[in-house]
Amino acid sequence: MLEEAQQGFIECFVAQAKATPQRLFASYEGEPVSFERLHRASEAIAAALRRRGIGSGDRVAVMLRNGPATLAVLFGLAKAGTVWVPINVQQRGDGLRYILDHADPKLAIVEDDLLSVVTGSGAHLDARAIVGARNAGGLPAWLAQADLFGQPAPTSDDTFAIMYTSGTTGPPKGVMVSHRMLRLAGEGAARVAGARDGDVFFVWEPLYHIGGAQLLVVPLLKDVVLTMVERFSATRFWEQVKACGATHIHFLGGILQILLKQPASPLDRTHGVRIAWGGGAPSDIWQTFQERFGIEIRECYGMTEASSITTSNELGIIGSVGRPMPWLSVEIMGADGQPVAPGQRGEIVTREIAPGAITKGYFRNPEATAKALRKGQLHTGDLGSFDEAGNLYFHGRMSDSVRCKGENVSAWEVEHIAASHPAVEDCAMIGVRSDVGEQDIKLFLKPRAGAGIDLPAFSSWIGTRLAPYQNPRYLALVEEFERTPSLRIMKHKLSPAVDDAWDRLSGAAPPGPLAAAAKEDVSP
Repeated sequence: MLEEAQQGFIECFVAQAKATPQRLFASYEGEPVSFERLHRASEAIAAALRRRGIGSGDRVAVMLRNGPATLAVLFGLAKAGTVWVPINVQQRGDGLRYILDHADPKLAIVEDDLLSVVTGSGAHLDARAIVGARNAGGLPAWLAQADLFGQPAPTSDDTFAIMYTSGTTGPPKGVMVSHRMLRLAGEGAARVAGARDGDVFFVWEPLYHIGGAQLLVVPLLKDVVLTMVERFSATRFWEQVKACGATHIHFLGGILQILLKQPASPLDRTHGVRIAWGGGAPSDIWQTFQERFGIEIRECYGMTEASSITTSNELGIIGSVGRPMPWLSVEIMGADGQPVAPGQRGEIVTREIAPGAITKGYFRNPEATAKALRKGQLHTGDLGSFDEAGNLYFHGRMSDSVRCKGENVSAWEVEHIAASHPAVEDCAMIGVRSDVGEQDIKLFLKPRAGAGIDLPAFSSWIGTRLAPYQNPRYLALVEEFERTPSLRIMKHKLSPAVDDAWDRLSGAAPPGPLAAAAKEDVSP
């Protein structure tokens, strides 16, 4: 496996397209995409890039939704050796301007309805360098040429993408992802998911996130079909899954919790899915999900900087994220930089066994690179521990905590408890100013559809399940959270104000319609 990964992934795609041209690579909302169709379309894209003077190593920003044309663009970029800069289609204004100015692409390929968003962002991007996805002079014209490319493939160590991190707590950093890294990400995904010939992977993830991009490699390794839909829908999820005959679903963040909050349905046991794989399955959610839906959960841990997947739980140990991939090693380091004993918490630190499995760094950000990559190791900023058998456990982001009453309070631990309340669909914790001491805790709650949350009653409920210093002082209701492509909540956009929330100490209620809607309580 490691020897094969030295090849990258694009040569593997071309070989498969020539050997089995009629084999189905993917479908999008029911539209089939064969290997032959994708090969020919990506050849035309690569040739068109060269005609426009886009050479190997040049950066191309792509702001496209999932679809057959997007697949062609990504494989075309890979063939041409150009560097893909994926951009979330929800980006706007300053956030979009920052990425475009920082990446400084030579070309941008954009959905037609987002052209004005890009030109209006204030980014220093020549309008002549922007190509529409559907207008007459854009991608359709490129694809109509049907040109062959035929130039040598890039090396596995060449940069394939600059993937800007979610930016949940600040400006995003551009992770440089090589062709080898994406190949290893696909190898890892296939391994975690237990993929085998004949499987169908349900794909709701946007391809502009590593969680979706890594799946592009899986059909090159196994006779697997990707069944893609426009976006994640909790209410239509099981209907879509059954309709496409999916055997595998992927979860990130709070996906499992969201699905568990949906009303019971006959589809709960007739969907046909065999495995749910991904990251973010707390112990109690794990068991509850398996029992309700009859699906095996396969958990992993990782980050874009280390070829997406670092560990895989193949032994089914509930609560663990497993053991390292063959191309990586993992240690838990204390504040003194030394490994800690099993059972003790510390920073998850990763080292590559196979050269090139970890990013070379962050694009045009030497300070962030130097902080994360030290002495040949990737310091993840994540908190973890090992058990005596060498199984890794994830305890949240080291930076995602609040100093309250002299104690460090992990957001991950508080949110896990809050999300188990039957009326809560999702939640997020931040630190806010305190009258006395360091910080107070503010917890944002999104009620489940059709439910309300009595905030004083909820506070009493969660207070019996947390230590006193962990109990949020402020509770705020939200209709929706702003999210990253992987559906993680963008915490830096949550309000740090305290006058818009219910205060546990004073009993003061927040103003507004959500407060009135909070009177109906769903008891656990």
